[in-house]
Amino acid sequence: MTQTLVVNEIYKSIQGEGTRAGLPCVLVRLAGCNLRCSWCDTAYAFAGGARISLDEIVERVAKFDCRLVEITGGEPLLQAEAMPLMTRLADAGHTVLLETSGALDIGPVDPRVVRIMDLKCPASGECDRNRWENIPLLRATDEVKFVIATREDYAWAKQQLEKWRLASICAVLFSWAHPLAAQQRDPSLKTAPPGLHPISLRELVEQMLADKLPVRFQLPLHKYIWEPASRGV
Repeated sequence: MTQTLVVNEIYKSIQGEGTRAGLPCVLVRLAGCNLRCSWCDTAYAFAGGARISLDEIVERVAKFDCRLVEITGGEPLLQAEAMPLMTRLADAGHTVLLETSGALDIGPVDPRVVRIMDLKCPASGECDRNRWENIPLLRATDEVKFVIATREDYAWAKQQLEKWRLASICAVLFSWAHPLAAQQRDPSLKTAPPGLHPISLRELVEQMLADKLPVRFQLPLHKYIWEPASRGV
């Protein structure tokens, strides 16, 4: 039987975040997600998409003539065939990145793949979905990302950083929760718990500096090059 995946979009851009920010990258966005984070800017990938064979996906990626490939979503690990896709892309000589929520098991992912794993902070509304069993599976080549919207998120992220000694395992990324445009706010998104205090971009960076955290601050470059709600960039 032909292996297929439901794909939302495939396009070439620059890598917007992480330790490879700024590099040319092909992004394969798979459809479907089991979370509804309050700040999610890719709600359009929750449903829809086209079912495409793995053969065609690999061929389409190859046409971009770009070594770096990211599998993203949605949540890529919801679709079992994402595993063989990543293996095939690695076999073809690509550097493969996986952007995952951290709510599903990262253990079966091909060891050549760079796993960029979120830990969901309180304001996401999905903090209780973090799969803590993933942390012992992390390798030095992986990355852990916190999307921070509030002061409470920052305190929580700092606590997890220290508790799990994350910076001694792999790169740790702090990202500011970029405000959503009206057309991006899907009605299915969670609302942040009450009583939280928003943190500005500047406040986040200044607090990181004051606390001397061993983490990398990142901005989503693509949102500053193109309109924040743009797709396929």
